[in-house]
Amino acid sequence: MKIFILLPDGVGLRNFSFTNFHKIGIQKGFDITFWNNTLFNLNELGFNEVRFKNPKTHPLTDLLKNAQIQIELNLNVKKSKDTIYNHYRFPFSYKTIKASLKSTCVNWLIFWNNSEKGLERIRINIAKQERKTKLYFDSLEALKIEKPDFIFCTNQRRMLAVAPLLAAQDLGIPTATFIFSWDNLPKATKIIETDFYFVWSNHMEKELLYYYPHITKNQIKVTGTPQFEPHFDKDFLMSKEVFFETNKLDVNKRYICFSGDDITTSPNDPSYLETIAKAVIKLNNKGFNLGVVFRKCPVDFSNRFDEVLLKYNDTITSINPIWEKKGEEWHAILPTKDDLVLQMNTIYHSELVINLGSSMVFDYVAFNKPCCYINYEVKNDKVPHWSVNTIYKFIHFRSMPSKESVFWINKEDEMEGVIQNIISNDSTKVVANANEWFRKINQHPPQFASERIWTAIEEICKK
Repeated sequence: MKIFILLPDGVGLRNFSFTNFHKIGIQKGFDITFWNNTLFNLNELGFNEVRFKNPKTHPLTDLLKNAQIQIELNLNVKKSKDTIYNHYRFPFSYKTIKASLKSTCVNWLIFWNNSEKGLERIRINIAKQERKTKLYFDSLEALKIEKPDFIFCTNQRRMLAVAPLLAAQDLGIPTATFIFSWDNLPKATKIIETDFYFVWSNHMEKELLYYYPHITKNQIKVTGTPQFEPHFDKDFLMSKEVFFETNKLDVNKRYICFSGDDITTSPNDPSYLETIAKAVIKLNNKGFNLGVVFRKCPVDFSNRFDEVLLKYNDTITSINPIWEKKGEEWHAILPTKDDLVLQMNTIYHSELVINLGSSMVFDYVAFNKPCCYINYEVKNDKVPHWSVNTIYKFIHFRSMPSKESVFWINKEDEMEGVIQNIISNDSTKVVANANEWFRKINQHPPQFASERIWTAIEEICKK
């Protein structure tokens, strides 16, 4: 069976190109080709690929997509009677004439389509416009030549995937998409419509059915995500001596990891990092021998941490993600296979992770290590409307089976005590709760997600 793996952007590379996903598919006898719209040359990995040629969406579909997102959020607020969905919105821009016209058009579309029926009209109109594009006809031509049996799209939110998937559906080729992140569905990021949907867990399946009532249960495959699979491959682990020497760490110290978020999610990360450094210095004065490793968000190429890193260079060591910046937009910043190894070893050789509401809690619990969530405000006049209180009200945190799935740092002056408590005492209970959360969020065993995806694809193709 010939399978096309549609990569509309770089976010799918990590899950489906740099894990064992491709290798497992080949072992199962599949003929695999990546339909590649990334800037990464998959021939370098020995993979077959068909590349897109200057793909463009229809000029109207970006307006329709933005209206679709806003209408879905409106309906979610109405259905749930919960205003937290309003915090997923990006504000309309009126800074230029072009931006003002765009915002006005989107608001007009929302006004006339702000219902389930209206939402369906928007979806139909997106398909109508995309079938007019050169990308749609190029996709038809490519599919007629290649004749795949199945199209698997690596994420659900990229507009450029719509025309290729429509072309496949119009040729009678079954299609599926992968919901690529644990927080995506409440945020109304599902732009594309496919025949099947691959999700992380039964929990995510329930979310998909709740937010998209036109989807039926038999369209959903619960498989887990490949993103955690490398954590269970011990061949990637370096010895302490090699890892510490490579990254200029002190072999006599125990390290705490601070993992950064993007600047929109956590604009106060530099302040949090400085507080951790100060706490570690105080603990070292008490006889502890600790250091801080800082792993910044892979898509954060700002200089906002430079001052803190320079000031505390004896305490903080920055271990930067190995991602490649191929352009200015976020989807043009691409992961690498080397970064999978780097992240895995950063986790393995540190004691715990501290961050603001990151999914790194699951990466660390895969190694039976704890996570601390920062839960206090920092005054920042540049972002007066940002609040840490909003972060933990987001829908995906409600999946936490116990508040004690992480350690909480609720005040700045608690940082030292929480770190000391974890370093000095047993964190088994919190790690056990985090493991329960991990099992709820992602189908277990987590190391067999690729196997389950290929099994599901095989079942669909045989029908």
